[in-house]
Amino acid sequence: MVLFPNCKINIGLNIVSKRADAYHNIETVFYPLNWHDAVELTPQPAGTFFASPAAPVQFSCSGLPVPGNVSDNICLKAYHLLKKDFSRIPPVSMHLHKTIPTGAGLGGGSANGAFTLMLINKKFNLNLSIEQLGEYALQLGSDCPFFIINQPCYATKRGEKMEMITLSLSPYSFLIVHPAIHIDTAWAFSKLKPAQHAKPVKSIVQQPVETWQDELVNDFEAPVFREYPQIEKVKKRLCAHGALYASLTGSGSAVYGIFSKNKVPELKWDENYTQKIIQ
Repeated sequence: MVLFPNCKINIGLNIVSKRADAYHNIETVFYPLNWHDAVELTPQPAGTFFASPAAPVQFSCSGLPVPGNVSDNICLKAYHLLKKDFSRIPPVSMHLHKTIPTGAGLGGGSANGAFTLMLINKKFNLNLSIEQLGEYALQLGSDCPFFIINQPCYATKRGEKMEMITLSLSPYSFLIVHPAIHIDTAWAFSKLKPAQHAKPVKSIVQQPVETWQDELVNDFEAPVFREYPQIEKVKKRLCAHGALYASLTGSGSAVYGIFSKNKVPELKWDENYTQKIIQ
């Protein structure tokens, strides 16, 4: 069985306050887009062990490289999270094909974890509800529950408190550009001072897209652009070539531009940049 995890972008991202647990309260809109990885799961006979009795998973990857140890992959964490509560889940072979860049603010890793939970739930008839899957997903990461819902959401707290909103950007096209830069999220948060904004993100996104550029901000842009001016140049170039709105997503380093439908410009980037057009 195969599922295709998609990416998301942040539309606006305000850092509201620092929490006692060292995390931050935020407000943002998560918006899903059609840029996909693939996760395939194949059950194996009961009693099969690929490395040791503690690791009943044969895991492989293809496509873009995934940083870190394979044993720390979020897909494996999702498997073991459910296996702990559902001992009847058999050993599996799992393959992840990556096309969504990592460390880009696109939520590709979070999507992989959430979709693995849904894949196991469906394949082995665990009958977990959306709410239960969301609770498991939160154990994997703050924005993992979004991919269980996978609809436009206004997110607060650490990003796990979500309210589905009416927001359709289907009349527009997107250009996502990922410079070959990995932004450390902890570093990015350390450079920010929480602040109150004149209007909540939820209010601004109900306005016409053409008005967003003057009011809708991502608080990570200031420190990220200071450290990596080449990322700011991507945003400026998108705006100069007709983007109605352009922004860093998450803590970066990917930048997206929203264009009138089928009006995405043909732009050339450095050879180590990745771009994705979503019409």
